[in-house]
Amino acid sequence: MRIRKELHRDPERGRIAGVCAGLAEYFGLETWLVRILAVTGFFLLAGPFMIVAYIAAWFILDKKPGTKDKGAILKNQFVGKVHRGKGWHNVSAETDEERKVAVKAHVWQAGEPPRQAYFDIKQRFKRIEGRLRKVETYVTSSEYQLNREINKL
Repeated sequence: MRIRKELHRDPERGRIAGVCAGLAEYFGLETWLVRILAVTGFFLLAGPFMIVAYIAAWFILDKKPGTKDKGAILKNQFVGKVHRGKGWHNVSAETDEERKVAVKAHVWQAGEPPRQAYFDIKQRFKRIEGRLRKVETYVTSSEYQLNREINKL
């Protein structure tokens, strides 16, 4: 089954409006490469044409689903902190972007170099192991046993 890609602009990763970041994601390229191509096109082709094309793409392309504007991100950067209290709660701060690791084979492709991907995966396993140890500690504690007995009443 083939998944259909859609072209969106990505204001979270973009500098101005996220058009180059959206194009980079759509074509599977690094964002810096698309930006260099856009600036080169500005100088080599026609500057006004590239400016009009960028502004048109800004208005025509929809935002990537699940993204916020930079202003909304800065305004709400402290909202969403979770008070966990005592014990273990299944709350994850990771997003889908943080969960998947894309390894690139060439410099211009989007993703991480293999060494960096290995390091990231290793760090994630360390974090998961730490969380698992906390769960085991809580489940084997007397506090958990007491809470369980109170809940039975």
